[in-house]
Amino acid sequence: MPSIETVAVVGLGYIGLPTAAILATNGFDVVGVDVNQETVDAVNRGEVPFVEPDLGIHVAGAVSQGHLKATVDTPPAQAYIVAVPTPFKADRSADLTYIEAAARGIAPQLQGGELIILESTSPPGATRHLANYLLALRPEFSLDGASRGPVIHVAHCPERVLPGRVMIELVTNDRIVGGITSEAASLAKELYASFCKGEILVTDDVTAEMAKLVENSYRDVNIAFANELSVISDKLGVDVWELIRLANHHPRVNILNPGPGVGGHCIAVDPWFIVSAAPREAQLIKAAREVNDSKPAWVVDKVVSAVSALPLDQDVAVFGLAFKANIDDLRESPAVEIAQSLSVRLKDRRINIVEPHVETLPKALLGQQNLQLVDAETALARSSVVALLVDHDPFKQLADQLGGKTVIDTRGLFTA
Repeated sequence: MPSIETVAVVGLGYIGLPTAAILATNGFDVVGVDVNQETVDAVNRGEVPFVEPDLGIHVAGAVSQGHLKATVDTPPAQAYIVAVPTPFKADRSADLTYIEAAARGIAPQLQGGELIILESTSPPGATRHLANYLLALRPEFSLDGASRGPVIHVAHCPERVLPGRVMIELVTNDRIVGGITSEAASLAKELYASFCKGEILVTDDVTAEMAKLVENSYRDVNIAFANELSVISDKLGVDVWELIRLANHHPRVNILNPGPGVGGHCIAVDPWFIVSAAPREAQLIKAAREVNDSKPAWVVDKVVSAVSALPLDQDVAVFGLAFKANIDDLRESPAVEIAQSLSVRLKDRRINIVEPHVETLPKALLGQQNLQLVDAETALARSSVVALLVDHDPFKQLADQLGGKTVIDTRGLFTA
């Protein structure tokens, strides 16, 4: 296969668009594909439809130089990177319909020799599901040349970047490349080596899928320990932040910080893929997920208890909706779940929400008459109870304005 010059990135979300931009910045001709026409139009204007530091510079530059454009239709390309959502269903198994939709767009364009990389975080076997789905649509192709007809190369390369640092970590982090065949892995490694300065580690596709799930499950288990510790400490009247600080002075102890739950498109989802694949064996992973999934309800109970004796003209302030600090990403955010529950539990009381990174409430909170998106000053002036759910940098300046208020500080911003 000749050196890759053209790449189509299917899915222009928090991972797909940065990947498209970094490839285009490094000289590839990149077409981004997305079902959302507004996203496509924004990219073609050189704009970014969400908050991610430094991404706007890359997108604007690549578009102006003619190396990046966007469309709703999948084009011919030498390489395809699939970066679409993989949410879980009601039974906690993975929903692969977005991957299948991407395959339906790619299949008519295949001529033979193309590299197709699944970047979406996926359960074990998803890459082979993608490959088999493509072969069912185009049965004249093969994966290894064992049968007659042209070959397509399918691999998995999971993203492992941190929102807020995506453009840095795309370049500096090590990458795992897993190919269904060794040739697919080699081609994928060559593509990522064009911009990745970290080590590129080659394995098979299923091991690559499991590596990403294991990384996030490891973090989930450790966060669950901290979250369970915070609940126990509250019952015993112990300051969990001081407790963790003291315990972490042990040379082999490094307890993480608790929070209101766990959110984001990875840690809150990926462990369930392992549980779904091995339900009888994944006992610890399942227990950790259940601990973290239960934390928002515990926070809601704390807020409801704090306002129970107050008159109805005393409001509640909720600070933060994003799943982590200093971003606008609300996916699987425990803060959104908490706000939604509070709107029901405190239906006769006004709840003032402060989230400096969004201009409107998310769909999950629309229609709730007692929820209002306001600025910090308004929320503090109105409210007697403050729930700090996200430690955005601007919130750090509010400590001296909390006198006389009941504060449920789930991030330790004011007490650590």
